[in-house]
Amino acid sequence: MTSDTVHHTLVDAIIVGGGVAGLSAAVALGRSRRSVVVVDAGDPRNAPAAHSHNYLTRDGESPLELVRLGRDEARRYGVHIIEGTARSAIRTESGFEVTLGDSSVVRGRRLLVTTGLSDVLPNIPGLAQRWGRDVLHCPYCHGWEVRDHRIGIIGSPLVGHQAQMWRQLTEHVTVFAHLAPELTDEDQGRLAARGIEVVDEEIARVDVADDAIVGVTLADGRQVRLDALVVGPNFTSRADILVSLGIGTTEMVMNDHVLGTYIEADPVGATSVPGVWVAGNVAAPMDTVVAASAAGVRAGAAINGDLIEEDVRIAVQRSTSAVAT
Repeated sequence: MTSDTVHHTLVDAIIVGGGVAGLSAAVALGRSRRSVVVVDAGDPRNAPAAHSHNYLTRDGESPLELVRLGRDEARRYGVHIIEGTARSAIRTESGFEVTLGDSSVVRGRRLLVTTGLSDVLPNIPGLAQRWGRDVLHCPYCHGWEVRDHRIGIIGSPLVGHQAQMWRQLTEHVTVFAHLAPELTDEDQGRLAARGIEVVDEEIARVDVADDAIVGVTLADGRQVRLDALVVGPNFTSRADILVSLGIGTTEMVMNDHVLGTYIEADPVGATSVPGVWVAGNVAAPMDTVVAASAAGVRAGAAINGDLIEEDVRIAVQRSTSAVAT
């Protein structure tokens, strides 16, 4: 399948999103001799991070390098990759039509969406510019690299849990209540028991010198020296393509607090709309890179199985019609 034919061919599967989830699914489908088109906007969630971790044999690899290697691997199995944005999708008699940003259309029997999510950060001056570098959220992704450092935890509904996880990596943990819900007496006691200081004053700005966080300045003018900041972002699913098919987002709720949105799906990624699957952070906001990759493989295998059932039904109908005539 060439660039000239992709817009005139009904492929087995369209995958919207070319991160590790989408590319893992593409490889699984390609190895099953399925025709696959991946539409990728080139804006992965983890692009600001220099390294990814807990991905066996790829520890420390750049997220963008993982995508480059994944694209090369997918292409070896005949997967066609389009660099562009998927604007909307509609159901057709043969499957789905996805309209791209340049108004061109790709057609497929099945649709997998792996568009991930956006991390919405607290509105603190200087914070967003350090995201993925020394403003962090996941101890499994970045914790080892800041072990024994001075770490500040910006208040969130899960700050008590977050603080204890990062305390496993360093003795130097400070919780900044900031604008978060008030800590319970139990949380206060648990933090104090492990030597975690709590600062009630609001953070006014993040202080940076020589391209590194050096601390924060509080609303009362005090400065607290730090080497890294931990934040709990709002996980907002990138679901426009799914909304256009009538699939709504669901609020992610923990401890009675809304932490973001996601798309509900069954264990292999099938959504409420037949023929549409999801994988990766769009469906599971807390998944790490390796978990998103595994979800992509599961979805790819499920789509292949679904296509096989359809292929068998079509073959049986043709066989029956031939006998009848």
